[in-house]
Amino acid sequence: MIGQTSNLAINPALYAKLPYDPLRDLSPVVLLVSAPVVLVVTVNSKYKSLADLIAAAKNDPGAITYASPGNGTVSHLGGELLQRAAGVKLTHVPYKGAAQALTDTLGGQVQSFMSSVPSALGQLRGGKLRALAVTSAKRSPELPAVPTVAESGYPGFEANTWYGLLVPAGTPAPIIALLNTEVNRVLAMPEVRARLASEGGDTLGGSSERFAAFLAAEHLKWGRVVRESGARVD
Repeated sequence: MIGQTSNLAINPALYAKLPYDPLRDLSPVVLLVSAPVVLVVTVNSKYKSLADLIAAAKNDPGAITYASPGNGTVSHLGGELLQRAAGVKLTHVPYKGAAQALTDTLGGQVQSFMSSVPSALGQLRGGKLRALAVTSAKRSPELPAVPTVAESGYPGFEANTWYGLLVPAGTPAPIIALLNTEVNRVLAMPEVRARLASEGGDTLGGSSERFAAFLAAEHLKWGRVVRESGARVD
């Protein structure tokens, strides 16, 4: 299966009961790709930078709204992480998917949107949205002029949607090793890396041990964010 941040690292803390335990029931094979969230505002917004938005939020706690595609998404909880890092209070407005969130951002119903890069890219390139920051550790190849949150004054900040390949727990080690080798070979192909980059993704790869350690760390990180934010969906 291909899993990602929400169903492997966020949902175990978000839902009271899940029919699976990602750390017990699955064996990581290889990380595939990581993609940041981008904080956007309309092009005519008074917020020209993340510093502008944070300063305004400090002056008027809770007055600034940020949209996300839904409760418990990386966009939602990335916003929670940002509030904690900056010591501010924003008002989260969850939607059922990115399309309406983007429409309402453009229409001024909400003041900002924590969006995936692909969802916002067309409007950014079309000049209707302004990107304030991306949540990855390094700049997005599709938005090279947009600073990271870490560059904007919050060192160590990172909140990405990542994807990885996993198999059922108990799968023989030689099969996991073979899958890891072959997927890494594909991920190294220039055309594959270029295609993933065009969608705002950063190709990862690496060993199954690296993925296992990463998954355990992400499980702890997002579990803490869920608990501190009080986010629930059931």
